[in-house]
Amino acid sequence: MLPQFSGAQLRQSLTQALNFCLVLTTAFMFWKGLSVVTDSPSPIVVVLSGSMEPAFQRGDILFLWNREARVKVGDIVVYNVKGRDIPIVHRVVRNHVSSKNQLLLTKGDNNAMDDVDLYAHKQYYLDRQNEVIGAVKGYVPWVGYVTILLSENLWAKYALLAGMGFLAMVQRD
Repeated sequence: MLPQFSGAQLRQSLTQALNFCLVLTTAFMFWKGLSVVTDSPSPIVVVLSGSMEPAFQRGDILFLWNREARVKVGDIVVYNVKGRDIPIVHRVVRNHVSSKNQLLLTKGDNNAMDDVDLYAHKQYYLDRQNEVIGAVKGYVPWVGYVTILLSENLWAKYALLAGMGFLAMVQRD
């Protein structure tokens, strides 16, 4: 049997639900707006490995910019490899430029070899136009550990969701 709500309780519950939807919608619109401004499908990424130490540590949040037509040797870029969902953050060590496109070879600062083994099968360079998400323009250290904690520990994700749900139910305006 469904619980009975008075008019005030129903109004308060609907207000809380609408506020929650407003927060989600605002966050989504902010993300999409940032994607349009930076011309990047993922304008903010978290460093997930130590391959770029000492420049970036695991857990750093990176801010990307993808408005420049070309990147230079020495720039740090974030790219996706076909068939993998995780973006890779590495430095450009070589480029080949033609009138139509730019091909890049990358390497992690803390890696012994270049990234050819990370690229798709029989691929020796990255296509700047199709595979690079953006060049790193800024970062915030350590803040991304929250994302790493939530993605690597299922219990932390459920604890956070339970806590947010509990707070949403007991919060009074």
